[in-house]
Amino acid sequence: MPRVLVPALTTPPARPVGGSVRAFGGATMGATWSVKAVLPATTDLSALEAMVQRALDAVVAQMSPWEPLSDLSRYNRSPAGSWTTLPPATATVLRRALEVAEQTNGAFDPTLGALTDLWGFGPRPFSGSPPEAADIATLKEAGGWKRLTLDGDTLFQPGALRLDLNGIAKGFGVDQAAAALDRAKVTSYLVEVGGELRGVGAKPDGQPWWVELERPPTANDAEKTVVALHDLSVATSGDYRRFFDHDGRRYAHTLDPATGAPTTNPTVSVTVLAQDCMSADAWATALTVMPPDVALAFAAEHDLAVLIVSRSANGLEERLSPALRAMLD
Repeated sequence: MPRVLVPALTTPPARPVGGSVRAFGGATMGATWSVKAVLPATTDLSALEAMVQRALDAVVAQMSPWEPLSDLSRYNRSPAGSWTTLPPATATVLRRALEVAEQTNGAFDPTLGALTDLWGFGPRPFSGSPPEAADIATLKEAGGWKRLTLDGDTLFQPGALRLDLNGIAKGFGVDQAAAALDRAKVTSYLVEVGGELRGVGAKPDGQPWWVELERPPTANDAEKTVVALHDLSVATSGDYRRFFDHDGRRYAHTLDPATGAPTTNPTVSVTVLAQDCMSADAWATALTVMPPDVALAFAAEHDLAVLIVSRSANGLEERLSPALRAMLD
């Protein structure tokens, strides 16, 4: 039997009447997106799909380092001493990124763009070999979230600072897709972007949107965990998603801002449940950087619902934060 998580609700979601579950989707952020929604038979799915696609395209146009004309890329190219006016959405994401950076003492850092490229996880060509220590040190010195000055929606470029919002922007994309559905008066849906999700409402039979939490590929024999996504979002950061192997060692895409290199702790994945997916995404990234015991203590202190999977002498080990344990049915 799977482990079942049910969030506390003051009011259960209303059972939809007069519709059925319909599905549609597309491509974004180098991945796919999908929606399952309770809709009347008369709903124009193509129009609804276009609305969601536009919302996601806007996130890419503003925050993608792979798009040379994005607002993020424009800032990264800006000269020292200049100010760049950001779109309100990008400023919102950056403000949240800075809040998480401060709360985690820099475990989350939105200024790792140059290091991300250096390690082969950005848009620039990569040699396939780990970079030189001197190059890491140089770019690490040029970065750092404390060098950022955001005045309203205007961001100062102190010189050679390059943003990377990939640890939070996909979650924000989920939130924006959900907001598009909300504007279309859709009251019950499950939206997914690249494995990150948000659920609202219930199915026609009154059941919630049941979702199995992502597990590392090597954890096939582990106990499954399913959650009822009642007005809840979920994001997972894992070392198996993007990586390269060199001389018998695996280098995962999550960089430790303290070293400027991929993390070396035994954490395999971190899953976070939160009200908004932007926050879940950022917390998952930050907690992946921390050693598992430190991450669990942080989650307990900040009342975060977190599932941590890490390597141990006996194989993979799961840790559940108190807030997540409170959801156990």
